[in-house]
Amino acid sequence: MPIDEIARRAGVGAGTVYRHFPTKEDLFRAVIEDRISRIVDDGRAVLASGDPGEALFTFLRSMVLQWGAADRGLADALAGVGIDIKGAVPDAEEAFLGLLGELLRAAQKAGTVRRDVDVARREGDRRRDSGDAGIQPRHSGAADGGRAGRVRAG
Repeated sequence: MPIDEIARRAGVGAGTVYRHFPTKEDLFRAVIEDRISRIVDDGRAVLASGDPGEALFTFLRSMVLQWGAADRGLADALAGVGIDIKGAVPDAEEAFLGLLGELLRAAQKAGTVRRDVDVARREGDRRRDSGDAGIQPRHSGAADGGRAGRVRAG
């Protein structure tokens, strides 16, 4: 979509958009940073507002129900024009995973999440353990009938 059309839909002049965002990549970077910032802020608010044992599950539900479809569409649109989200905002994943870790530790401390669940971190271009970043069991789930292998987000 041309920046002129983006400006029209936003109700501002194209010059205003170009002044703040000289390239389309700059505009996309700002959109991604804003989206991640709002997700992290929402997660911190959930954590601070009540039961830490429920905060993780409330956040994960909101990620799926509120952000999931919109963010998947945004990611697909950006990928369609050659924008790599991780390359555009390299700190975004770390901020999100940091929040996820805080929520997870609070839920574990409250006794609502098993202690053998961990937040996986990226190592270069490869993800630790099963290939995804997110919440994962630290060990195989043999002792619990395999349920640990299904605990994942992200």
